[in-house]
Amino acid sequence: MNQPAAADADTSFWTPRILLSFLLISLIWGSTWIVIKDQIASVPPVWSVSYRFAAASLAMFLVILIRRQPLMLDRRGQFWAILLGCSQFAFNFNFVYGAELYITSGLVAVMFALLMVPNAILGRIFLGQHISSGFVIGSAIAIAGIALLFVREYRLAPVGGSTVFIGIGLTMAAIMSASAANILQASKGAQAHPILTLIAWAMLWGTLFNAAFALVTVGPPVVEMRAAYLAGILYLGVIGSAVTFPIYFGLIREIGAAQAAYTSVIVPIVAMILSTLFEGYSWSLLAASGAVLAIAGLLYAMRSRRARRPRLPI
Repeated sequence: MNQPAAADADTSFWTPRILLSFLLISLIWGSTWIVIKDQIASVPPVWSVSYRFAAASLAMFLVILIRRQPLMLDRRGQFWAILLGCSQFAFNFNFVYGAELYITSGLVAVMFALLMVPNAILGRIFLGQHISSGFVIGSAIAIAGIALLFVREYRLAPVGGSTVFIGIGLTMAAIMSASAANILQASKGAQAHPILTLIAWAMLWGTLFNAAFALVTVGPPVVEMRAAYLAGILYLGVIGSAVTFPIYFGLIREIGAAQAAYTSVIVPIVAMILSTLFEGYSWSLLAASGAVLAIAGLLYAMRSRRARRPRLPI
């Protein structure tokens, strides 16, 4: 598939379409952390991940049929779909759900804001994408804000000792898996295929991998028939995945993996705002200062010129 015409020009972050896409993703993903916490209350995380992407892949294929997009991929397309499905929809989310067994969802969300760092580095190494000085300065400011948010969430975490570090380790593994998927999506090999079709098959492959892994590690499927759990599966699968990932991977193709990952800076702030409204989260000077710094870094970095088009094939 040819690149969108907008990607051939110097697409600005402040283009209304880009900005609205960025905000929509941030708002939706900011709301998913609370839902994920409920998903692992009584069901093994790997089965909850399986159900989520079963719903997501079904929704994606329905969208493809309604829009009359190509339904099938050739052998090379399936190769990229398998890679993307395993890295993004299997490894990444199993690590995330597993991490929330050990640390708070807020702490996982805050740590995920660091996604911009490996995205920028891997994008430079494998795709030849430029890292501007403005992006580096803005990222440094944002990371300082993230550090303040991290300290605040770490102090609030109800567990301590080695369990916290297990959760942090799983979160770091999730970040690297997500970053690898982002770079795969930005590669010329992946971009040669229709984005909706590629994501639909990637979600299906991720579902199959998750289900197989679940059968081997935790046994037969476990389903909680509670209404809130089932509604959470649908919300995470349809809204939190089938709606957002096509938009997010589209942003990667247009503004680069590093800048697209700045959604992860806003996500924990949205999560904390929602926690304030629904869970009684109390803002401290430390948390407020971290949020302000993170947003300031984001705005500064986004003033820089977007990452250059990929030069190197994968």
